[in-house]
Amino acid sequence: MTTLFEAQVPRPLADRLRPILIKEVVGQAHLLGATAPVGRMIAGDRITSIIFWGPPGTGKTTIARLLAKHTNYHFESLSAIFSGVSDLRKVFEASRVRRESGRGTLLFVDEIHRFNKAQQDGFLPYVEDGTITLIGATTENPSYELNGALLSRCQVLILNRLGDNALEELLVRAEKLEGICLPLSKDARATLRAMADGDGRYLLNMTEEVLLLPVEPILDTKALIELVQKSVPLYDKKQGQHYNLISALHKSMRGSDVDASLYWLARMLSGGEDPHYIARRLVRFASEDIGLADPNALLQAIASWDAFERIGSPEGELAIVQSVIYLATAPKSNAVYLAFKASIQLAKETGSLSPPKHILNASTDLMKDIGYGVGYQYDHDSDDGFSGQNYLPDGVIQQSLYRPDGKGFEKEIVKRLVFWRKIRKEKGG
Repeated sequence: MTTLFEAQVPRPLADRLRPILIKEVVGQAHLLGATAPVGRMIAGDRITSIIFWGPPGTGKTTIARLLAKHTNYHFESLSAIFSGVSDLRKVFEASRVRRESGRGTLLFVDEIHRFNKAQQDGFLPYVEDGTITLIGATTENPSYELNGALLSRCQVLILNRLGDNALEELLVRAEKLEGICLPLSKDARATLRAMADGDGRYLLNMTEEVLLLPVEPILDTKALIELVQKSVPLYDKKQGQHYNLISALHKSMRGSDVDASLYWLARMLSGGEDPHYIARRLVRFASEDIGLADPNALLQAIASWDAFERIGSPEGELAIVQSVIYLATAPKSNAVYLAFKASIQLAKETGSLSPPKHILNASTDLMKDIGYGVGYQYDHDSDDGFSGQNYLPDGVIQQSLYRPDGKGFEKEIVKRLVFWRKIRKEKGG
């Protein structure tokens, strides 16, 4: 219950506009519709434990509160940032007592990924026996941040970042609540939505500043940006967004889409990613996805890394941009990558077999006596510089681990391999 004094304290616009009905939540129809997961739970009056995964400001806390309201559960809320084991014990004990009197408890835990493994394990028996129905909220990929045992007892539901239409709906609601129109031009209004980056709470916080202005003059985009400043792009260098964007960059280069590659590179750099990390991944990409289809790709990647090391940021970032363009437009081949995997597999299957004796150096008399080096043919003494001897362990069949398919420079390598196999066959190798 709100006290008299609390009622006199100004509430942020985002709090005053918080939905009081499920149908008022914007941008999450895929979860809240009548036939969607949460909609079916409400219709059936049966809530299961859930992990809400999504960006900030998309409605995770709001939906959790509304679920408790629709089901008449007692609502408890904790933040993993400020709560510890003692807080959890108090909640679990109160929930147990409440359950004995016939009422369930919906426990909402914000930033649940902040709890360590032991703390997460502490939820298991209470979720298992129904003492609590857990609603966890996280901005990070649950696969990385939550225990498998806890995940197996919860349904993971993904909230989308709010689209442009959903953000516009929030602006309209804010104007209706305050009884005035935002003093923004059409372009500035669109810029305000774009600056929110899908975060409804952040949008309303910026809107609250704009609503304090007189209705005249109408602000253009430049004036708006000067007023509210630019939002820092959503990016966590150590968590899910970090891995998502490097994956997007890698796959865009693999798909030879230079424009998409540059976009994801820019997203990472503007978000504060360490250019050294990007440079290291470009070196990996040059071998994994290009290889010998263009031998210069690896040289370009290493050169860009070296250039950045020498001149630093921001000048050195241009070398990384050059490398991304080169790698994205180079012919692609994963033959080197597949050859490595195949060779690792063969090595595991064959164990610790010794090399054939004829390619071992006889550095002692004993080694000579047992046949080390006997029968070795010096390739340079052959007319064609190729002896065709066997270099694999005895009993291991000669096979093609490296199989270039003729892209780019690999066309020349294919010719060489065909030539050497032909001679090896003629010489009985």
